[in-house]
Amino acid sequence: MAEYIAPKSLLDPSKKQTFCPGCGHGIVVRLLHELIWELGYEDNNCFILGVGCSCHLCSMACGDYYMAPHGRASAAATGAKRIRPDMLTISYQGDGDAAVIGFSETMNAAYRNENITLVMINNTNFGMTGGQMSWTTMPGEVTATSIYGRDCDKTGYPVHLPEMMANSFSHIAYAARGSVHDVKHINETKKYLKNALEAQIHQEGYSMVEVLCQCPTNWHMSPVKAQERIKNELIPEYPLGEFKKRGEAK
Repeated sequence: MAEYIAPKSLLDPSKKQTFCPGCGHGIVVRLLHELIWELGYEDNNCFILGVGCSCHLCSMACGDYYMAPHGRASAAATGAKRIRPDMLTISYQGDGDAAVIGFSETMNAAYRNENITLVMINNTNFGMTGGQMSWTTMPGEVTATSIYGRDCDKTGYPVHLPEMMANSFSHIAYAARGSVHDVKHINETKKYLKNALEAQIHQEGYSMVEVLCQCPTNWHMSPVKAQERIKNELIPEYPLGEFKKRGEAK
């Protein structure tokens, strides 16, 4: 078995990661920095961070980051990519930021087929601000703003962003959904993320990957139970896979 060598961007001893214990964000951050290193963009990349737990990315990795106003990361990433088309530009956002407050910016970037990559962490709530209900919150799920469980007849049903983009904007390059609740799915998600980044590198257009992530703090359960919840509850609602593959007819 080959020895694992971590990217230099993850080895700075001054970095003290601030994600909650058991949170899935840290796994995704590691995967992205591994891919940036493997693809040769370690010195030519930029993360546009959404407001929320995603902003803790800079607590565990070195690099160039810009925090956009809440929900506006896709718009900020569009500007960064148009100024520096050679730069690998990643809009890293939570579901509350990308699919609720920033829904318009997110969808318009896909509609315009901007050559950027969105990585959206779906933990079914607004994680940093207290665990409020999001458009991705599960039916019946208790949150800080749905204390009796989400009533979908009054608040709408969970939004499925990759499917929506693939069906509405057939011209985009790539759309997928992965999960990081176990090793098998972590490896699959890394492949999805690689496809998304390579689509950008080869100037194929807009790419996005939604990642189901555990949130033990706001789900009020242990990390192990949170992993089981993804498997047993979230995946039946949010199926995994590629919804728009690279090279498919537009």
